[in-house]
Amino acid sequence: MQRRLQAHTKRAIAQIFSQLDYAALGAIYCDEGGEAFWRDRRGPCQTLGLKLAEVLLARLPPQGRSLYVGAGVAEIPILAMEALELQQTVAAYNLRSEEVLVLNQACAAHSFQFVCADACSAEGSFDHLWIVSALNDPERFPELSSLSYGRANPTTFDPAAFEQERKAVLALTDACLSKLSLPGLVTTSIEEIPWITDWCLKNNIACLVEEEDYPTAIVEDPICFIRVGTETSESRKVGKSASPGR
Repeated sequence: MQRRLQAHTKRAIAQIFSQLDYAALGAIYCDEGGEAFWRDRRGPCQTLGLKLAEVLLARLPPQGRSLYVGAGVAEIPILAMEALELQQTVAAYNLRSEEVLVLNQACAAHSFQFVCADACSAEGSFDHLWIVSALNDPERFPELSSLSYGRANPTTFDPAAFEQERKAVLALTDACLSKLSLPGLVTTSIEEIPWITDWCLKNNIACLVEEEDYPTAIVEDPICFIRVGTETSESRKVGKSASPGR
């Protein structure tokens, strides 16, 4: 049975969302129309985040450690759940200093903060790795992203740039997954599954992609869970879930 968030956690999440500077976030997230963007996404971001937090609540151990790659507004409900209900140590990394400042101002009264740094610099091991829409980020990896989402234009696609981006993503994947204690859990988008399963295959580590995926409110990439390092009768059966047509 799925567990429910406690009332005090829901209140904390609502408080954080009410204190966010949406005008500043609009300029960070959008080239134009940021006010309308957050007017449209603020509610779904909180609602879907709460649902996802409850899904993860049953999957994570108490008093563990979680590493977040590229954490932002959408991750607030999940971070709050981990910190407040599971007493997890959460390391939430974000490369945009302006966003980190806004997020930390809203979260100042709570037991977690965001870090403006590369997640590769995180120290120690983690039970849970959150890496959602980071390996196909169109700002950092434009050629790779266009290919991942089926938008690549054969007349303008730059294979040399793609190869450089591919190497960077492989290095990022290895740096982050190497910090995962086994058995561990990875939360990722369905488009990023091949990077995770490829790393597991290369390192001879069993993995299981859960069948169900869940909606998100900002980038709208459905996410799923991958159990890494757990030997079961279903381990390594990732072909269906990892395929582009999942």
